[in-house]
Amino acid sequence: MVLADPSRILETEAGPVLLPPSDLLSDEPPLESYLHLQQMLLLLNCLDWLWRERNDYFAAGNLTIYYSAQQQKSADFRGPDFFVVLDTKKQPRKSWIVWEEDGKYPNLIVELLSHSTAKTDRGLKQKIYQDIFRTPEYFWFSPDTLEFQGFVLERGTYQPIVDEQGYLWSAQLQLFLGVYERQLRFFSAEKQLMPSPQEAAIASNKQAEVERQQAEVERQQAKAERRRNEKLVAKLRELGIDPAELD
Repeated sequence: MVLADPSRILETEAGPVLLPPSDLLSDEPPLESYLHLQQMLLLLNCLDWLWRERNDYFAAGNLTIYYSAQQQKSADFRGPDFFVVLDTKKQPRKSWIVWEEDGKYPNLIVELLSHSTAKTDRGLKQKIYQDIFRTPEYFWFSPDTLEFQGFVLERGTYQPIVDEQGYLWSAQLQLFLGVYERQLRFFSAEKQLMPSPQEAAIASNKQAEVERQQAEVERQQAKAERRRNEKLVAKLRELGIDPAELD
């Protein structure tokens, strides 16, 4: 007979309950389309690049969040397309298990609307994130229609985030979210686009090329100046003047 691991047993009023294993795998269906996949990866890559010096958050996409210790009902887990948890360790996880993460739920969730999920994203999921997760901010975005909306939890109820000329402020991330070239992107408080790693690399290469060209111009100018000085010295000597005596 195989004995249950005592650390996996939860004592309840109804008696002991065996908890599911802590390395539960994510059980999420594939994303709707290539656009949805690219959008999810873009959000992840941009935030990880922006916060590359930080180790106090966890961001993931299409990863299961388990929030019931008993794991008896399908409603006991959800898989947001993108979410961020603050004040936690930045480390790989197969899934997010709330009861093993100090009871933490996401600080921010983004769902990517599709024809098959839009009704659930606007209805059931919004209610779960509001009433159970108590997630402070919830956004949805459609890569197809570009529908974009955000909500902030106020007194227990989601209220629309004020639209600032197409930008929605996230107090949790201290960033704006907005649509740029048909993709949901992060923007600074000054509404400057936060680059992806690839964009940052391109910009860095361009800057390096500009600096290289500027250095080459300065080198050529210095070379030309030396030639002018050499010609002047030669001319003075032709006239019988010692350039050293002019100092």
